[in-house]
Amino acid sequence: MEIQENILDKNQILSWYTNDVLQESQPKNVYAFAQKHGVEEAQFYAFFSDFDSIEKYFFEALFDATIDTLHSSEDYDLYPPIDKFLSFYFTFFENLKMNRSFVKYALGNQMLQDFKKLKELRKSYIAFANNIEVDKINFNHRNANSIQDKVMGETAWLHFLSTLKYWLKDTSVNFEKTDMYIEKSIHAGFELTNKDAFRKVSDFGKFIFKEIKPSF
Repeated sequence: MEIQENILDKNQILSWYTNDVLQESQPKNVYAFAQKHGVEEAQFYAFFSDFDSIEKYFFEALFDATIDTLHSSEDYDLYPPIDKFLSFYFTFFENLKMNRSFVKYALGNQMLQDFKKLKELRKSYIAFANNIEVDKINFNHRNANSIQDKVMGETAWLHFLSTLKYWLKDTSVNFEKTDMYIEKSIHAGFELTNKDAFRKVSDFGKFIFKEIKPSF
């Protein structure tokens, strides 16, 4: 087969791969995949080690695209922390929606256990969450403050995973219930120290009980 002379990049290979798995089936191997698209097998390995690495890259690219969109607004840096989180979630999940079939293919039914495909996304998201200045307790002790940052980062990641799992199971029109889940859960998290915290958490709890009970 004649080899294409155009310059490859990760996004071109990702585009080929997503179309193949969604319209046909998982490629038999890298050699067959490369031959189908008119490139040498060695050219594939210049960008990815295997098909799993393509799927990991997909989630990294989605995160980067979300951050680029957020920072394209001159006002984003002036947003209060809660609005930064909300903007991230709504933008990220809008990008997910445009690729829902591939996300469901890549994650399957093992999303919460199969962390390897979300490994780089996890790092990027925790760094993003920790970079947002939210109110914290100053323990006046470096180790204690460091532990607090780690716990908050991991908590933010678990919340992100719970949202992703909810979205994967959401059958509402335009995934409106996921939007509700995002808004209620983030508001509840930010208002835990307010005098009406119990009302907010209770409101979210009722929503969780009603909507997620069959799934979790």
